[in-house]
Amino acid sequence: MAYTEKSCREFSDLLASREPVPGGGSVSALVGALGAGLGNMVGHLTIGKKKYADVEDEMLKCMEETDALRIKLLKLVQQDIDIFQPLSELYGMKAETPEEKLKKEELLEEALDGACRVPLDIMKACGRAIELSQVFAEKGSVMATSDAGASAILCKAAMEAASLNVYINTNSMKDRDKAQALNRECEECLQKYTKLADEVFGYVVRKLKHED
Repeated sequence: MAYTEKSCREFSDLLASREPVPGGGSVSALVGALGAGLGNMVGHLTIGKKKYADVEDEMLKCMEETDALRIKLLKLVQQDIDIFQPLSELYGMKAETPEEKLKKEELLEEALDGACRVPLDIMKACGRAIELSQVFAEKGSVMATSDAGASAILCKAAMEAASLNVYINTNSMKDRDKAQALNRECEECLQKYTKLADEVFGYVVRKLKHED
């Protein structure tokens, strides 16, 4: 059974146990999916109302993209779990001869690269969801403004959590050039989107407190 098919209780119980999965990467993807879902909800509460008729087409386009991101992030929950298993097995793989040690090192490098790619995909999906949350916050129903802000902050948290899964894997890489390139990709994503998420959150707070 895919982990996204489990109940909230089952997923949470496994997460809190000694089981190696789900872990931080898959949870990051799940949180990102929830954040994207909140953005989509704002859209649903906006369309069909005369007050927002002039932004309905834009809302529909944003909703279509946000829902695709939500579905993608749910798939990434399982992908992160699936990518961890071979990496875990490689760490326990016996290697005694020089040939075996070289083969293990090569396999580890490949697995570590894959284990970085999934959280990077999570980060990029969350980044786009944050951009869309800004549209929902600024143009969506005022009755759901708080949900747009929550969408941005949840996706920010998911992105930051996913970044840790990049760093822990690049830290183990022998190829330091590749590791540094992956770290730079991660850092660029963080710098761009965490700032935007904070701006969306600040905008929503000011709007709710009537400070604008």
